Amino acid sequence: MSEQTPGARHPGVGSPRPGAARFPDDISRLVVSASADGIIAVDEEGIIRLCNRAAEDLFGRPTGELLGTPFGFPIVADGASEVELILPGGSERVVEMRVTTMTLQGVRLRIAALRDVTRSRNAERELEEALGRQNIVVAVAAHELHNPLATISVLAHVLRDDDGTLPQEQRAEITDRIIERVDRLQALVRKLLTASRIDVAPPRSVAEPVRVLEVILEQLADIDIDQRSADVDVSCSSELEAVVDRAELAEMLANYLENALAYGRPPIGIRAIAREGWAEIRLIDYGDGVPESFVPHLFERFTRGPDTERDTEGTGLGLWITRNLAQANGGDAWYEAGEPHGSRFCLRLPLAGTAVRKEPDASA
Repeated sequence: MSEQTPGARHPGVGSPRPGAARFPDDISRLVVSASADGIIAVDEEGIIRLCNRAAEDLFGRPTGELLGTPFGFPIVADGASEVELILPGGSERVVEMRVTTMTLQGVRLRIAALRDVTRSRNAERELEEALGRQNIVVAVAAHELHNPLATISVLAHVLRDDDGTLPQEQRAEITDRIIERVDRLQALVRKLLTASRIDVAPPRSVAEPVRVLEVILEQLADIDIDQRSADVDVSCSSELEAVVDRAELAEMLANYLENALAYGRPPIGIRAIAREGWAEIRLIDYGDGVPESFVPHLFERFTRGPDTERDTEGTGLGLWITRNLAQANGGDAWYEAGEPHGSRFCLRLPLAGTAVRKEPDASA
């Protein structure tokens, strides 16, 4: 039998060869009933001589187009392999192929039993990816939890072992630091829980008209804004309403604010406007901005900028969560470079009173 050109992917069979022999109907019926799998009988020249209905379904072509054409895949007897079929419409199918040899009416044939394993292979790949993500989540959680817990432990021991000599002002300062560490731990746990929820199933947002300014003010009140960033300039009409899950909008804004305070520089501003059926929110800072080469990776999971200091806290989940929540609410999240420098992290949500719709990423 002539060797076929090896390859893991193949568009299927070639053009029919004129004068290709056909087997009697009784043998054809035998092949059809032989197995629920796809059955292809290939002669020593690599030409398909017989096939059953299951093989038609696998290749997406009728018997008339398959018979007399080159099989196009290398066939090794007594072996098993996987091949990827590219169907006429362009979709792909993974097929497990097992080969045996036999002789019918003096013609030596190689019989390829084909089984569609696309679904199981996709499930295996998804499981591997999920396990990989879980391993990363555990590693991130262990890393990010270690320092705050260590700090809390030290401060708690200081308070416990105090014999009354610590001034009240110092005790209050230690207590405040413990509360700050606990708040950071709670924020981390919220991010990890949200990421896990998104992994299990797409967010099911309960969208309703929400006044954007109210949520912005709530987040500014909740987030610990240090002295260098004490003034956040807000420009937003009190009448601006977005159709969004209120809790998820709060989480999106919180992630953007935390990102600006951790990596940006003041002045920090929030601009929210109505534009062409959308409520658009931009969080602006005047830091160094994001390197152009890193912009495509900004909203990926567990990514942090190449110039991020090691001691800067962060999981690399905030922006990924924000984009997922924005898209679940019919909008999107993206980045724009500031002018003349700095960053603009943008959020777009359906405007109240308009139809909810989805448009391409505005950063594209």
